[in-house]
Amino acid sequence: MVTIDEFKNIDLRVGKIIEVNDHEKARKPMYVLKVDLGELGVRTIVAGIKGFYSKEELLNTNFIVVTNLDHKEVAGVVSEGMLLAAEDSEHVVLLRPEKDIAPGSKIH
Repeated sequence: MVTIDEFKNIDLRVGKIIEVNDHEKARKPMYVLKVDLGELGVRTIVAGIKGFYSKEELLNTNFIVVTNLDHKEVAGVVSEGMLLAAEDSEHVVLLRPEKDIAPGSKIH
């Protein structure tokens, strides 16, 4: 269990994917994404969603991003956040706002 104060430490924002590239050096199918986070700027995020989403499905779409994780290097590319997704045995589904909202908007 986490306390409400611990949960408040997680910075969740709306991020708009503005660029999608294949991660050529990754062992698993991955994308290198450029994500617009409004006032936080544009960040690079490495995501293992290539088998579930085409580049066209991702480009210029808003998703929910964890912005304050420690950065992690994935096959030579530094990932500066994480897209939130739900997963079962067959699917990975990215979480997104139900309506259009500005990049960088805080999730409460």
